[in-house]
Amino acid sequence: MIDKLDNELSFQQNALSLRAERQQVLANNIANADTPGYRARDFDFSGELASALGQGMPKASGMSLATTSDRHLAATFSGNSLHEMLYRVPDQPSLDGNTVDMDRERAQFSDNSVRYEASLTFLNSRLQALKTAMQSE
Repeated sequence: MIDKLDNELSFQQNALSLRAERQQVLANNIANADTPGYRARDFDFSGELASALGQGMPKASGMSLATTSDRHLAATFSGNSLHEMLYRVPDQPSLDGNTVDMDRERAQFSDNSVRYEASLTFLNSRLQALKTAMQSE
């Protein structure tokens, strides 16, 4: 029973998690709009969501360090924020090398916020429907 419930909600869980991470990436771009040499970054949301759901190409299990001696400690990273970060190609490059286009970043930030809220609303209605179905009359 729990596995069916988990399968039912896993899409929204993954979508919310990725939306929150993308919001941070976009906020970093906006915060560094005046930083010389800063290159705006983003990731392919649909590709990452498909990968998280196991429908896309399999992701690497983590990142590891190459060691030169068997006495070195093994260090691995298996965090959730291991996405293929892409750099934005600017429409009009600036002289200081900064590639943040504030209009584009604000639009992406707003779009991501609205989609995050929509996912929350959908998840809330789904949970309310499940709660109603489990209650006895």
